[in-house]
Amino acid sequence: MKLPSSQTLKEIAAIIDCKYEGAPEHIVTGLNEIHMVESGDVVFVDHPKYYEKAVNSKATTILINPPEDRQGKNIICPEGKAFLISDNPFRDYNKLVRHFQPLSYSLQPISKTAKTGVNTVIMPGVYLGDNVTIGDNCVIHPNVVIYDNCHIKNNVIIHANTVIGADAFYYKKRKELYDKMISCGRVVIENDVEIGAMCTIDKGVSGDTIIGEGTKLDNHVQIGHDTVVGKMCLMAAHVGVSGCVTIKDGATLWGQAGVRSDVTIGVGAVLLAQSGLAENLPDGKTFFGTPAGDARTKMKEVAALKMLPDAIKKL
Repeated sequence: MKLPSSQTLKEIAAIIDCKYEGAPEHIVTGLNEIHMVESGDVVFVDHPKYYEKAVNSKATTILINPPEDRQGKNIICPEGKAFLISDNPFRDYNKLVRHFQPLSYSLQPISKTAKTGVNTVIMPGVYLGDNVTIGDNCVIHPNVVIYDNCHIKNNVIIHANTVIGADAFYYKKRKELYDKMISCGRVVIENDVEIGAMCTIDKGVSGDTIIGEGTKLDNHVQIGHDTVVGKMCLMAAHVGVSGCVTIKDGATLWGQAGVRSDVTIGVGAVLLAQSGLAENLPDGKTFFGTPAGDARTKMKEVAALKMLPDAIKKL
């Protein structure tokens, strides 16, 4: 999420009423979670396991616990970066999100700030939130919901009852509740995409969930937050993709396949039906099974397993 205008470290600290370490005029230009950070961004970290990753990331401002709460970790602020010192970095990150992206609900079926292109058809029952943009020659079928700030390009078809831009499934487990991380990202759907009925594509936590040019989704497909799908990909019904997944050009995911978060599916790779992917899938490879692996090897394992009862009888 890019801020409307650059802020200083001192100004950001004042918003969340916290101390800071670094030059008061240190510049902040955005807010991002760890998977999406860029130079100028604030990232939060509140667990010793991730301190070094956050501090050494591209983020130039780190919202972090006080030194006495870092479980003995001697974390030093690198030159050119700054710390915001908070007793609850998760809470204060959410405060910053809400400060720069206040809650605002459009109560009209089509928001006054939504824009649609030439020859685009919006059927009855469609909801378009604030700042939604839809390009030329699109067809949005009945009861589609497109949340605020989503961007649909040209020649896109979205079938009935699909939801674009719902909040990320991102929570911090606390003793008494699950604390929700506020989503401030978008969904971007490129040219010539077709999305089936009753699909759900979640917005990025702080960046964009992207569906690449020419990609086709069957009915009942779920795409998690900040996932980037490349060009000319295919996904059959009931595919479920977690957050922060990279699916490269020309990949195919067959029915009921599931994908763990933070993995990469390579160019032209295939994940066969009902497979569960828990590791990277290399370019051009076909995986099968749960946990998914090389399809030929997995098929041989299944064939061998079928022979096991007879082999036991002969012992």
